[in-house]
Amino acid sequence: MGAAPAAPFMKAFRQLGFLKLTLAREAAPEDHRVLALFRNRAELKKAYGDLREEIDRLKDRIKQQEGVTLRVQEILGTLETRLGATETAYPALVFYQLRRLWQCGHEHLESFCAELIAQRDERERRAHLAEHNRRQFARKQPAEQQLRMARQLAEHEHERLQELERRHAQLDRWRHFFKRRGLEHALAHARAGTEAAEASLGAARQALSQIAAEPIPEFPGMSLEGRRAINLAVIAYAEVLCLKLAPMPLLVMRACEAASHREVIDVYGSRSECEALMSQIERAQARLRAHASLSQEIKLRTERLRPLTRYHEQDAIPMAEFLASDTDAEVTGAGPMAGVPNVLAENTWDIHSVLLR
Repeated sequence: MGAAPAAPFMKAFRQLGFLKLTLAREAAPEDHRVLALFRNRAELKKAYGDLREEIDRLKDRIKQQEGVTLRVQEILGTLETRLGATETAYPALVFYQLRRLWQCGHEHLESFCAELIAQRDERERRAHLAEHNRRQFARKQPAEQQLRMARQLAEHEHERLQELERRHAQLDRWRHFFKRRGLEHALAHARAGTEAAEASLGAARQALSQIAAEPIPEFPGMSLEGRRAINLAVIAYAEVLCLKLAPMPLLVMRACEAASHREVIDVYGSRSECEALMSQIERAQARLRAHASLSQEIKLRTERLRPLTRYHEQDAIPMAEFLASDTDAEVTGAGPMAGVPNVLAENTWDIHSVLLR
């Protein structure tokens, strides 16, 4: 009798436990949402930090650009002031004409180098394709021979099987029982041989089709030999350009000096001296623009340079210290070197920015 009142209590307790479990199950999705919010918050903080860093970098770049712009404005203001006075305007004109002369020589080298690159690239691509075709042809020959042999064998096996089947069909009398049994064994062997020959023929066809379907390997780029040949020709062309200006001593040196400065330098003398120098610059530009019969001169200079060049391992640019001296020029029969600087050592016409690495 004493246990009866405890029953409702235990039942209520169990219901409370079930309610607790139910509440726990219902709380689980809410926990996942809280975790997702925390993750999103962390990702947003990281993205915000990245954006702040990007904003700081952009601000630094703006400050740098503002400094550059201010400097250019100062240069333009100084130039405007110089051009406003006769005694300073003429040196400014000479300065910029010398820079233009230097740039003209550099553009000639760039154009010449681009032309050589196009020619050499096309030649090496054709050679690359020809080498691929040669290797493929060398692989195709045995594959085609194997295919011919497999086809002949398959045809032979088919003919043999057809002949046995014809003979077997003719043995239709009861007295031919033992002969038929003998032919049936031969037919089984013939069918197996035909299947094997067909399999060999299919394999040979597949091997040949795989060779034919192989893609052309990607062109690896211009060879070291090609880059060296182009660089040597560009160096020779730079020397030829210097030779064209040989009747105007120091002009290339002055153009180099002007190209190395951003602002006008007052080293060109009086108005009359500046006018004489501008006349020289005009004649020099006309000489540089004249391209008639330069190929033979470039070829001669290239042949003179070739035995003198030395390289560091896989470098495409030769070492400057080994390029032509006066004695070397006389020995190789290319004529005197007067008026021709070591274009590689002195970076004449800004040649280093043209040469291939």
